[in-house]
Amino acid sequence: MPVPRHSRGSHAPGRGYGDGMSMGGPGGFRGGFRGIDEDTQRQRNASAPRIPDLGRRVAALFRPYRRRLIATAILVVVGAAVGVIPPLLVQRIFDDALFPVDGSSPQLGLLGVLVLSMIGLFVLGAALGIAQTWLTSTVGNRVTGDLRVRMFAHLQAMDLGFFTRTKTGVIQSRLQNDVGGVSGVLTNTVTSILGNTVTVISALVAMLLIDVRLTLIAVVMMPVLILVQRRVGQVRARIAGQTQESLSELSAITQETLSVSGILLSKSFNRQRAESDRYAAENRTQIGLQVRQAMSGQGFFAVVQIIMSSVPAVIYLVAGFFITGDAVPITAGAVVAFTTVQARLLMPLMGLMRVALDVQTSRALFARIFEYLDLRPAIADVADALDVADAPGPLGRIEFRDVSFRYPDAGPDSPATLDGVSFVAEPGQHVAFVGPSGAGKTTILYLAPRLYEPTEGSVLFAGADVRSLSQASIIDRIGIVSQETYLFHASIRDNLRYARPGATDADIEAACVAANIHHVIAGFEDGYDTIVGERGYRLSGGEKQRIAIARVLLKDPPVLLLDEATSALDTVSERVVQEAIDEAARGRTTLSIAHRLSTVIAADVIHVVDAGRIVESGTHTELLAAGGLYAELAAQQVAAARIDGAG
Repeated sequence: MPVPRHSRGSHAPGRGYGDGMSMGGPGGFRGGFRGIDEDTQRQRNASAPRIPDLGRRVAALFRPYRRRLIATAILVVVGAAVGVIPPLLVQRIFDDALFPVDGSSPQLGLLGVLVLSMIGLFVLGAALGIAQTWLTSTVGNRVTGDLRVRMFAHLQAMDLGFFTRTKTGVIQSRLQNDVGGVSGVLTNTVTSILGNTVTVISALVAMLLIDVRLTLIAVVMMPVLILVQRRVGQVRARIAGQTQESLSELSAITQETLSVSGILLSKSFNRQRAESDRYAAENRTQIGLQVRQAMSGQGFFAVVQIIMSSVPAVIYLVAGFFITGDAVPITAGAVVAFTTVQARLLMPLMGLMRVALDVQTSRALFARIFEYLDLRPAIADVADALDVADAPGPLGRIEFRDVSFRYPDAGPDSPATLDGVSFVAEPGQHVAFVGPSGAGKTTILYLAPRLYEPTEGSVLFAGADVRSLSQASIIDRIGIVSQETYLFHASIRDNLRYARPGATDADIEAACVAANIHHVIAGFEDGYDTIVGERGYRLSGGEKQRIAIARVLLKDPPVLLLDEATSALDTVSERVVQEAIDEAARGRTTLSIAHRLSTVIAADVIHVVDAGRIVESGTHTELLAAGGLYAELAAQQVAAARIDGAG
């Protein structure tokens, strides 16, 4: 009799591995078949998230470095002031030294002093610029680094559900592309604004001192330019947000398709060309956005440059009228000094406008960064969270009291994944869960260490509700071996030490002996220094599982969670790994999910889960005698084994 299909919990999004978990979240692999998914397109078309007090929050990033900022500000002000003095000396060189207004011969002594003073000011300005660059680079890059570490730590604290709903590539893009995109603003903005502002103000003051009339002519277009600049900034900010969304999609495609698993998938279905086309299409979008971002505002800056560069010619014309007309006369030195100062005004004014555009553009990136930083984990410790050591019950006791659970992103009409689940696992007891795929078994396992929280009911660990305990103290006392073992691209020794960084080589070898893997590792050319490759792909499935078991043994937790740890292995590997699991489970409370019923025959209690409920409980013998769903599953596996054997 075939196992009936069960809709309850079998299609809820964001499920555990054993219950159809989609680790990519909504749209995870859809792009491989349909191009850019609708969610991504909606995000790309939407404006940046609105973050209150964004400017204040960005400014707060610099607070730890305020002393250096003050020193930088002093250098900037002094440097700007020093930069304005040479044009004033030019006026004295012309009117007092070279062509004295009283008609006398050139004053060579005064000329020498003025020229040496100008050279000295240039040297001083260069030295101040070097010191200023070092300070700004140090502060800016440290603020960027702080922001990157802060976001990484915040993401580490997010609940498991966040990662089941979000593409890994999108998360990586926020951490790398968005933070990297604002690094230039953080590094240069403060000093650029301060330095250019001081330079512009001092230049305007110098121009006023030279001639008020010429100054009014030179600055008459500035208010119009500022208004146009604000409009250009709004356009660039919108393009910047779209560019970052496209970069996120590129990162997601890269992460999905160029990982070992992604390459195996694309090669298995001969989809390499389709994946390349998908990447090329998104890359064309990125190129177009980059070009739009580069070109937006270029016409504006060209107009600014034309206007500012034409001012000296206008000044010469006006000066001619002043000289030949009835107005107050103007000297040649004043004209030269004024045009020199005005020419110096061009670069800082352009710099201010550019940095204003950069700030407007970066607001979209900062909004995306703070949007992630403002996320709050769905699971967090209460203020007075207890350590498991202070819990009232015995260590290793796990109890579910009428637990119901619905995944947060499940639709309102979707059935609950778990519905009224109750059981007790006493210290040292082996409790197994079996049942059809999608019945809710893995969800039960993930609720025990508080990776998820029940929608209704209570999960108790050592006699205390897990919501009253600190998450760290629970996880410290639990070891998890999943169906899909994750190993870092590092040595076997480093992968094992991940469980206990202070473990000695003797501790590591003892754990591997207990996990029945030491003799295999010793046979490798580099032994425990063998690099396992990404996700451990250089090892067989059985070897990876035994290393995972050794890692848990090294941690030495009182509770062990086994999520179909042998279901993907062949019969020989399963037997070897099962021996290692039996050794690991000895003396520990063990909750296990079994696909092959032969692996849980010796369990103290077997719970049969169907459609989110425990429908049968007992030992292997008792459940067979009851003739229920467990007996059906057992009969099916026996029949399948006979067919395989006959084949």
